[in-house]
Amino acid sequence: MIEKACLKCKRIVTGKQCPICKTSKLSTKWKGLLIILDAKESKIAEKMNLTEGKYALKVK
Repeated sequence: MIEKACLKCKRIVTGKQCPICKTSKLSTKWKGLLIILDAKESKIAEKMNLTEGKYALKVK
């Protein structure tokens, strides 16, 4: 499956809809990868208000 990034929250998904913000506005043009394994202990996740998962750093 092709991984796509949500244009709204930048979550990487393989389906047709983002599980976080429920939008279907997805892009195959994204760069950079941020993986959050433990959002409770991650300063980056706290600062960016993210949950566990894969996120794109830049989405076109």
